[in-house]
Amino acid sequence: MIQIIFLLSLFLSISNASVQDFCVADIKGSDTPSGYPCKPASTVTSDDFAFEGLIAPGNITNIINAAVTPAFVAQFPAVNGLGLSAARLDLGPAGVIPLHTHPGASELLVVTQGHITAGFVSSANTVYIKTLKKGELMVFPQGLLHFQATAGKRNAVAFAVFSSASPGLQILDFALFASNFSTPLITKTTFLDPVLVKKLKSILGGSG
Repeated sequence: MIQIIFLLSLFLSISNASVQDFCVADIKGSDTPSGYPCKPASTVTSDDFAFEGLIAPGNITNIINAAVTPAFVAQFPAVNGLGLSAARLDLGPAGVIPLHTHPGASELLVVTQGHITAGFVSSANTVYIKTLKKGELMVFPQGLLHFQATAGKRNAVAFAVFSSASPGLQILDFALFASNFSTPLITKTTFLDPVLVKKLKSILGGSG
């Protein structure tokens, strides 16, 4: 009898334990390694947990003929602290998402329209490339350089899911040629011809 009473009291204490189910971000606060501060639970509504920002295609009228529309914590505060986020990729004919990394997350890509050639480079400098069709998936491990490009003459669409609410994004070409990274240093560290470096900087808007 004593054991039954003990088990019942233990069950009741566990069932009444406080659990924080979610932490919808207050993006007016500061982002930290552990995420944004939480909105007061009394102000959270069902609308906070739904996001319409990936319905419309992105604007692909640009130099890469492609667009990435994020649903990271800054756009979709409900993913705060949940260890996931998403993005939409739109690629026109000859579209490309250039070599880039997500320092904070691995990526799972799902193709929903057209064909996409995608790949990544491992830390052992092994290249893994696959052409994906509608319904197929590919994974890109955290921090590794990877890319996506249209395969064929039709537009392509894909959705990416990340293992972090803030996966981060750094595009290699933009880091080199859309920044103030000096031409002499780029030439020295990449072995590229300085004339080519200056040409790429003029195209992408870099200086130095």
